[in-house]
Amino acid sequence: MSELAKIELAHGVYAERLDRKENALDSWTRNAAGGLWHRLRPFKSRLGDLARAAGALSAEVAALDDAAIRRDLRGVARAALDAPTDAARAFALVREASRRSLGMTPFDVQLMGAAALFAGKLSEMQTGEGKTLTAALAACIAGVAGLPVHVVTVNDYLAERDADEMRPLYAYFGLEVGVIVTGLSLEARAAAYARQVTYCTNKELVFDYLKDRVTAGGRASRAQLKVRSHLGGRQKTGLLLRGLHFAIVDEADSILIDEARTPLILAEKGESAGDPKVYIQALELARGLEAGKDFELLSARRELHLSQTGKATLAARCNQLGDAWTAAHGREHLVSQALRALHLFQRDQHYLVAEDKVHIVDEYTGRILPGRTWEQGLHQLIETKEGCPLSEQNRTLARITYQRFFRRYLRLSGMTGTAHEVRGEIWAVYGLETVAIPTNRPSLRAYPPTLCAADAAEKWRRVALEARRVLAACRPVLIGSRSVEASEQLAEALTAAGIPHRVLNARQDADEAQVVAEAGQPGAVTVATNMAGRGTDIHLGPMVAEKGGLHVILTEYHDSARIDRQLFGRCARQGDPGSAIAIVALDDVLFREQGGMLLAALRRAYPAGPPPFWIERLRRHAQRKASAIHARTRRDTLKQDRNLDTMLAFAGNQI
Repeated sequence: MSELAKIELAHGVYAERLDRKENALDSWTRNAAGGLWHRLRPFKSRLGDLARAAGALSAEVAALDDAAIRRDLRGVARAALDAPTDAARAFALVREASRRSLGMTPFDVQLMGAAALFAGKLSEMQTGEGKTLTAALAACIAGVAGLPVHVVTVNDYLAERDADEMRPLYAYFGLEVGVIVTGLSLEARAAAYARQVTYCTNKELVFDYLKDRVTAGGRASRAQLKVRSHLGGRQKTGLLLRGLHFAIVDEADSILIDEARTPLILAEKGESAGDPKVYIQALELARGLEAGKDFELLSARRELHLSQTGKATLAARCNQLGDAWTAAHGREHLVSQALRALHLFQRDQHYLVAEDKVHIVDEYTGRILPGRTWEQGLHQLIETKEGCPLSEQNRTLARITYQRFFRRYLRLSGMTGTAHEVRGEIWAVYGLETVAIPTNRPSLRAYPPTLCAADAAEKWRRVALEARRVLAACRPVLIGSRSVEASEQLAEALTAAGIPHRVLNARQDADEAQVVAEAGQPGAVTVATNMAGRGTDIHLGPMVAEKGGLHVILTEYHDSARIDRQLFGRCARQGDPGSAIAIVALDDVLFREQGGMLLAALRRAYPAGPPPFWIERLRRHAQRKASAIHARTRRDTLKQDRNLDTMLAFAGNQI
């Protein structure tokens, strides 16, 4: 019997794995046993055997006609589900199909990566190694075997691009491809999920799942849904998805780790916006409180706590403000939210203001999140701060964390170029073994020494000088920034230096495809936020490789070195030349928040900026502290979600 056939179904609505409930001892035992098993029975060596066996079948498979290849794969795909590493023939067939339909013959390392995905592993493939095709190979076999497949990525651009590029391969086997993007209607979403392979973003997928749980009420049985479907068609059931069968998560460390700090909340417009006067008063009260005395601010964790002194001060100042301020819990919560609006959420970093509306910016992708708002009055307070009309407050319908959602897939896999540092957490939380796949060609990326300035103004000057130096050789330059605000400051510096450039951020995302397409042309200068940091394939223009390839400039370290490496990975792909340099400043956010005593010592010793040796030590120190804080936040988020589940079961607003 197939492993998938043994899975107990959750909630009786559609196929998904039950939540795993375990205590601390269970978790420790599973992690220890799993780590030992991975060392004693290494999976990577079996992947190499599969690739060699598939290669040995190449001549035989190439002699088959198209109909025979399709018929042959249908015969072996289902058996491959139970023994992925013994499925050499299946991968030989899909490799030949790729050659015929796409004009691309997958490398052995891509077959290894696809086999790891098909087996339910996390495939760590370096940037530029062709993960788009790798995912499609695994999705093809799974789709032919009858599994609905979700290929999950980080933004709409990549979902549409990858689906369009791989569509001929799927069509070769008669598989239909659906794409889920922002703004799609419910009917179009249901139709896309009904296809054998669906490309979607993580956020759209999870919110569609939450809509299904609310629609089903958490209690509808599969028999009831089947009857409804027979009576009125699939659309009449009201459900969007067909279940959580098989997921291939692209940029898995970003989705499963970086974005797992915050639960996803499905809400509807419910309560009125509230009294504008109350929000104005809350902000005035918040501005009158003193940091360190009245409240404690933890910027790195986005936490803020009122002290006993602050609560007493607040109570004294609210005596004459009316009924809205009489209850201690209510006024403390409202002023705490006002303090967060003032100190933790900054314009052009965490949100944009356009057409008198506050638009949330995704800190991981650099994109606007249309229609999304903060809860519990925070959004209205930020609107008040920015002088925008108040929007209606939302009422929470359902919530879930990424940790709990992705563990519900019957078969989960992932791929990324940067999983090594978090492989232990990925195994502990998701049960995913990380398998490192070798590169097809040695990397030719060069790393000039890091430059560090004393402040942002000097940093932008040095970045402009570096860009001008590289442009003299007619090479393209990609400059990465951490926020919309930083990208616009950099654009001003380049303009002042007389350097033509294009900007790609949440304000200028309409022409993303064109900007990316031109970013590898000789002499092009592109300034981008994290929008260009993951999954973006910048093709080199004529004679660029001969002149040294794409040059990447990182202007600010992120909380995780993995995100920095993703930006560096835009250059020197698939054996091409390229170079990457970091030009940072001592007053960058990461150093200010996590540098501590080491930062203070370096400021005294090197007023103009420390040499590369010491800036590297500072980077490691700061990123280690930031990563530890984020890991703790993820554990707390998951713990809180479990506690809510225990208290509420399935009362309607908890999944």
